[in-house]
Amino acid sequence: MTISTHMAPLAAREQDMRNRALVRGWLNIVLVVLVALIMVGGATRMTGSGLSITEWKPIHGVIPPLNAEQWQEEFQKYQQIPQYQKLNSDMTLDEFKVIFWWEWSHRLLARGVGFLVAIPMAFFWLTGRLERNLKPKLIGILALGALQGAIGWWMVASGLAERVSVSQYRLATHLTMACIILIAVTAVTRGLAVYSQEAAARGIQRFAGAMVILILIQIYIGALVAGLHAGLTYNTWPLMDGAIIPGDLFVMEPAWRNLFENPKTVQFVHRMFAYTVVAVALWHAVAASVAAPGTTHARRAWVLFGLLVVQAGIGVATLLSQAPIDVSLTHQFVAVVALIFATAHWRGARGAYPLPNEVETRS
Repeated sequence: MTISTHMAPLAAREQDMRNRALVRGWLNIVLVVLVALIMVGGATRMTGSGLSITEWKPIHGVIPPLNAEQWQEEFQKYQQIPQYQKLNSDMTLDEFKVIFWWEWSHRLLARGVGFLVAIPMAFFWLTGRLERNLKPKLIGILALGALQGAIGWWMVASGLAERVSVSQYRLATHLTMACIILIAVTAVTRGLAVYSQEAAARGIQRFAGAMVILILIQIYIGALVAGLHAGLTYNTWPLMDGAIIPGDLFVMEPAWRNLFENPKTVQFVHRMFAYTVVAVALWHAVAASVAAPGTTHARRAWVLFGLLVVQAGIGVATLLSQAPIDVSLTHQFVAVVALIFATAHWRGARGAYPLPNEVETRS
């Protein structure tokens, strides 16, 4: 028994590469729109607009109010929820329209992403441009998008009955799922890329994968901070409440609730985990430079470290300025960029997917 690798004819290989370039271009567009969706979602939350539409109408909700009567009907629905009654009881119809358009735009973008994935995927599939191994990955991404829509409504529903804002648990779940979709799209896109260097050693691959997980966890904690409005308190750095480790971090019972419901504890954890992520990124960059000096893998590790240092600096600026919307959105945007870059770095360390016509046979 011998093992031999038979390369496909040159024409078939070139066709595979052209198909990959087309699919990669499409997925890059999806990635840009996903980032826009996350940013509009962030602005929707920061402007207090997320509860302005009190019903989930996946189909009919595409059409906004078209006349004064319909606008008044939407406004009356909003007036029935606690956010209006306790916080915005003096709101005018024109002010309501502002928050309505933010939430409507967010939902419209979300619907648009679904079509942006489904329609081109069907085209590439039916015209034979999708590799067999890509099909389950893309179906999985589409399914995650549908699940994310349901999570979005589940989040909104938490603020319609008793609360004046959505549950921080559900907000964090919603943002984390969005980031998981970003990771999936980025990984597939970069798996279709052409690389000039061979895959990195397994150690670098695992370390790069760990960075993706750490950044995702930090984004989750950041969403808890946002949901609890924890960034509006203890606006000093590097000390917090006058100390490196402040008191009263575990005043709730049971103790685990403090990690999710105590604004002081959640902000402290977000700070400490940020230091951890930056430190681990530095360790990864040094280790990659020692293991694979002068390679793209090592250079990307250093770029990732630099991105995270910048992000930490923006985080401090957000805290010290008491989270104005422009600085907060910048903080969110750079977090998303860092996550995408970390994922691209991890996928690049693993190398591209094997071409469908490059198969190993045993004879």
